[in-house]
Amino acid sequence: MKDHLADMITRAWQSARDLGEVPEAAIKPAFDLLETKSEAHGDFSSNAAMILAAAFKSAGTPMPPRKVAEALVKHLEAPQSLVDKVEIAGPGFVNFFVKPAFWSRVLARVLDKGQDYGRSEWGGGEKIQVEFVSANPTGPLHVGHGRGAAVGDSLARILAFSGFDVQKEFYINDSGRQIRLLGRSVFARLLEQNGQKVEFPEDGYQGDYVKDLAAGLAGEAEQLLAMPVEEAETWCAQKAAAGMLDQIRKVLETFGVTYDCWFSEQKDLIDQNKVAEMLEDLKKKGLVYEKDGAWWFRTSDFGDDKDRVVVRATGETTYFASDIAYHHEKFTRPLEKDKPGFDRVIDVWGADHHGYIPRVAAAMKALGHDPENRFSVVLIKLVNLLRGGEPVSMGKRAGTFVTLDEVMEEVGAEAARFTFLTRQHESPLDFDLDAVRARSAENPVYYIQYAHARICSIKAKAAEQGVTLAPGAEVDAGKLAEHEERRLLRQLLVFPEVVASAARTQEPHRVVTFLLDTAGLLHPYYNKHRVLDQDPGTTMARLSLVLAVRQVIQNGLFLAGVSAPESM
Repeated sequence: MKDHLADMITRAWQSARDLGEVPEAAIKPAFDLLETKSEAHGDFSSNAAMILAAAFKSAGTPMPPRKVAEALVKHLEAPQSLVDKVEIAGPGFVNFFVKPAFWSRVLARVLDKGQDYGRSEWGGGEKIQVEFVSANPTGPLHVGHGRGAAVGDSLARILAFSGFDVQKEFYINDSGRQIRLLGRSVFARLLEQNGQKVEFPEDGYQGDYVKDLAAGLAGEAEQLLAMPVEEAETWCAQKAAAGMLDQIRKVLETFGVTYDCWFSEQKDLIDQNKVAEMLEDLKKKGLVYEKDGAWWFRTSDFGDDKDRVVVRATGETTYFASDIAYHHEKFTRPLEKDKPGFDRVIDVWGADHHGYIPRVAAAMKALGHDPENRFSVVLIKLVNLLRGGEPVSMGKRAGTFVTLDEVMEEVGAEAARFTFLTRQHESPLDFDLDAVRARSAENPVYYIQYAHARICSIKAKAAEQGVTLAPGAEVDAGKLAEHEERRLLRQLLVFPEVVASAARTQEPHRVVTFLLDTAGLLHPYYNKHRVLDQDPGTTMARLSLVLAVRQVIQNGLFLAGVSAPESM
């Protein structure tokens, strides 16, 4: 419809220009066509007259915007089958009122497309990797990881729905200092559990989960206690990291998140010499240099504020070195014959990693990849966990934070997941356990799922009365004259654009906001108007409307990774 209206405006401008009714200007009008916020202003509104007037003024041939609008409206071709009338408003907005036949087409399209309504081929099959959570396997997932998991998984769903070939990946940081520290922490607890007095590492990992990991090694205690300490700590580190990773997998699966690939730093990078090979390649290209016994990457030559160490004076590689090799691997990984690597890479990181973005982007640029067009980072702000408006104390298992598992046990996986998506990811989120657990309008996922269930009850009652909507049946949208009905129709219309916008901006909360708005329109309509027991034409029109609303709610909940129950 927007294309149709835009074409009408463009042709009207050309006609007015050819007749000398508007000034000559070597421009092609680039204007907006938006859904209006008020029905009094029609269904669509364009600022074309203001855009043209500004261009005429710049060219030295000024003409008031309203006069331009009058010239455009005069030459809009009529009759147009889907346009009822056109009005000029304010300084020169051109407002279009569409005929009921257009809304009949919208309803038919939603019901015909079903689960595919809102789906597009915009991505053109471009291969995108979304890497998210990627928590170190040194402790349980906390609520911040939960928000990252919800955002990453929903973003991947939205991109796939928009025509991209998406792969979800978890990067396992299973090498380096934090893993060694985990081994020391677990071995210390194992010694304690076997009656030995030990000095627990000052920077060791706290929480009951470390004791649980140590208790899980009780069968090997005798063997471990006979080993040299360093060897025993290494063995504990490997076992504990594997155990934690298994727990992370299970918690994420409970949360509704699965991955296409689990990529290990140790096995897939270090053991295969990819980090060492990358460093040698950088040396050959002169992109690293030696200083004070360490090796430095010339990231400042590629946009970073300073150079970065990749090999310490001790000979140990830094985390940054692994990250460079890992991101280089993303762009060179053999995915299919004659086309290595992903076209684009999206990383989901905590907001505290903001300063890390320039150095990774600089490294990608130095290695010949295009970070501006092929690499982006979604930053996740912290979650403030509350109960009745008051901050929640630390969790029992982790000792220093509340785990995602503990939150899911209290409010449920879907309620937690949906709540994480209710705010833009770079905004702090207040997560009130009492509100999320409540079965009321204060609980956003309940509010939306209940709207879906209400429509399912209408459908069931209609079936009992022998009222069915035949596939492809013509519905007279002219019967939908109530204010609430027109607002719901307009909501159906914008869903595909909401999905496209969420994909383009990498902001899944846009879909959730749409769902909340849709439920906010459906509930008052349900309470005020009867769908059934009207004259046959009105009944069929209203049934068609609510079933179309049910479909967009289903599709939106799917993109959020949440179910659409038929009863509640």
